[in-house]
Formats: sequence, structure tokens, C-alpha cells
Amino acid sequence: MLSSLRDLALSARTAGLGLGAFNVIHLEHATAFVRAAEHTGRPVVLQISENAVRYHGALAPLCLGTLAVARASSAPVAVHLDHAEDVGLIREAVSLGVSSVMYDGSKLPDDENRATTREVVALCHARGADVEAELGEVGGKNGVHDPSARTSPEDAATFVADTGVDLLAVAVGSSHAMTTRDASLDEDLIRAIRAAVGVPLVLHGSSGVSDEGMRRAIAAGMTKINVSTHLNKVFTGAVRATLAADEALVDSRKWMRPARDAVSAEAGRLLALYGTPLPS
Repeated sequence: MLSSLRDLALSARTAGLGLGAFNVIHLEHATAFVRAAEHTGRPVVLQISENAVRYHGALAPLCLGTLAVARASSAPVAVHLDHAEDVGLIREAVSLGVSSVMYDGSKLPDDENRATTREVVALCHARGADVEAELGEVGGKNGVHDPSARTSPEDAATFVADTGVDLLAVAVGSSHAMTTRDASLDEDLIRAIRAAVGVPLVLHGSSGVSDEGMRRAIAAGMTKINVSTHLNKVFTGAVRATLAADEALVDSRKWMRPARDAVSAEAGRLLALYGTPLPS
């Protein structure tokens, strides 16, 4: 069932659980992640990035297919436009029916980021869509940031009050596109931001965080957990193994199915992990 990101995130925050948010690059991702959610009994967020839109050349085909998968599911599923810098693309996504958008104005001067974020919040809330935004820079995006970036709790609280966003992505030590899982998160900072900010917090670059590190981050106050690179490694690894085992394969369904099954299993494992609180 298509669900509100804000509602799913607030419920997870209240319970001290994590909400898995996984990137959809092609429709097999959407079906794999929804099957994982149904199998584990956990909600999931299906994310379409602006980069994925550029790859396909248009938003509508992938977005409408992902929305159809979400609406047909027995699990709560939010469909989310991620890291959108183009306000026109945000307008299109909202008109197509997405649950939420992440407006990324982190490259802009602070005043311009806040002003445009307020405009995005107004247009999205008028159409029933939720808004995630980013204050500060999450490490590794487009190769120009690094894991040393940090979000100030005071700045985070002011940004949320100034803009009215529903979720806030913060920089606490993770980095986008990591292929190893050895990032060290600042758990004290997470706790401080959680105490200062009344909306759910989002961790980008979660592929670089170990299972135990992620559970501790959720316990400290992170809610929406974005994962892409790690799941892409699982998917691509399964494709390589299948094709290496049978060089005569030409039907893409025969090498895509094992990859879809593998990424669904790993997504389900992550959803269960995020939904299991640390022992008190």
C-alpha cells in the first residue's frame, strides 16, 4: 500500500527503529524491495534519485511503475524522489503521486537553500507529499565532500523551524558510494541532533556502515536509513556469478532473476536488522 513517508518515519522514530530506504534504478529493484518488506513485515521506502532519472531520460516510466508496485503491495511502501536539485522535477514527481521528495539544496548558499526549501515544502504539502531536506553536506556526494562533514544540532533545529521540512538528512560521519563498510559514525552527535530536532533524521551513505554500527546509530536517534551501493554490489555480484556459470545464457530473465532474489534477501535482512532494537 502506498504510504506517507512522514507517518512511517514518525512511527519508527517513536519506536526507536530504523526505516529502510533503498534506491530503485530499474523495476526489478522495486519488486525485490517490496517482496522483502512483505516477507519481513516491515515498511520500506523506494527511492528514485535524480541521477536515475537522468539515466532513463525521463521520470514518469520508472516512477509510475514503482508506484504501481507500491500500491499493489500488502506492506506499507513510500515512493520517494531522492536528491532532487531540480524544482521542476519535484513538481513532476508530486503530480505523478510520489509520497515524498528529498530536496537537495546543499550546494547553494545557506540563505538560498532555506528559501528554496521553504518553497518546496509549500508546494509539496499542498499536494499531500512530504519533504526531506539536507543541511550541510553529506560526505562523498559527487566526490566533493568527505566523512569529516558534521551537522550542528543548533543549525539543524533552526533549519527545521525555518523551512517546515518533515525529515532532515544530517552529516555525522557517513559518505556516499562507499564500497567498504567501515565508516565511523559520531553517535554522540546523533544523540545531540535527535534531542534538538523534532523531525526524523536521515542517514545518507549508509552502505559504508557496518550492521552493528547501524544498529547503534538507530539507537542513538537515526531513523530513515538510505542504502544503495551495498545493494547494488549484491545485485551485480549475483549477475556476474550467474553469467560466469553459464556463458550460453542470452535470456535476461535467467540472469536477472537470481540477482533480484539475492538483493531481495539482503534487503529483507537489512529491514529486519533495522527493525530490531538493541537490548537495553
